[in-house]
Amino acid sequence: MSKGIVVVLEHSDNQFRKVSYEILTQGRLLADELGGELVAVVMGENIEEMSGDLGKFGANRVLLSEHSGFNPYLTDSQCDLLSKIIEAEEPEIVILGATVLGKDLAARTAARTGGSLAMDCTAVRLEEENVIATRPMYGGKIMADVLLAGAPKILAFRPNSVTISEAEGKGEIIKPGIQTSDSKLQFIEKMETESKVDLSEADVIVSGGRGMGGSDYSILEELADLLQAAVGASRSAVDEGWRPYSDQVGQTGKVVSPKLYIACGISGAIQHLAGMSSSKVIVAINKDPDAPIFAKADYGVVGNLFEVVPLISKEIRKLKAEA
Repeated sequence: MSKGIVVVLEHSDNQFRKVSYEILTQGRLLADELGGELVAVVMGENIEEMSGDLGKFGANRVLLSEHSGFNPYLTDSQCDLLSKIIEAEEPEIVILGATVLGKDLAARTAARTGGSLAMDCTAVRLEEENVIATRPMYGGKIMADVLLAGAPKILAFRPNSVTISEAEGKGEIIKPGIQTSDSKLQFIEKMETESKVDLSEADVIVSGGRGMGGSDYSILEELADLLQAAVGASRSAVDEGWRPYSDQVGQTGKVVSPKLYIACGISGAIQHLAGMSSSKVIVAINKDPDAPIFAKADYGVVGNLFEVVPLISKEIRKLKAEA
């Protein structure tokens, strides 16, 4: 093993996603501890210009690979190329973001290379020759330390788990002569929902559940605008058709780790808690004092959300006016 670290960066609309800088930071820390290089892998089209500053975040080398199968994302082409890069680089650890695309690519690459895999990691540490990842298990009820065996060791890091920091790196851009096979998949259509803030990377999320009583989320959207937050929903609200699936937080929706999570009218079913339990601060608003969400919350308000949320918005506007 070369003791190097390979980090696979994700981007959209010619910009790297926030989680890409987070895993670069984590990769740099591990590379320093192992005494190896940090190699960033960027796959897509027209990616050279936006990759120029990756050295500021500790990348020693940046491998740029352009292929028609990389934009939009087609899993078999990217898995084929990443597997070949891993074979050539022989890294100790490979890091991706635990996004929808990142999880897909991580799992396929682990199967292709025979490597070990830890999903939804929130931390990682080295003990002697061992790589130990911390990740939630049993629907978020526990945080488990998982020892990865075999090579390479592939980690998919949950967004908002690492504080981004800059570090010195050469950032040498290289276009490897590795060829990838054409995709057997065919891109048909891309459907996007309008969202001011990406749910999985948002620092603040305001979520509504069955207690909203219908599809009118205007009071939550108003609060979200004031906090520059994303709006989420529980599975029950999505099942009712009140919000799109892209807003669903939970075990069968998106797993989030914001700095602040405000749960409005959400009882706290285990499936929902599994998707947001790693939030730094949880505020619950529910008229039922026995709602399970209060056992997980850092702050709880027993009351009617249609009375409490507008009061919170009013106070935030007042504070902003005084600032």
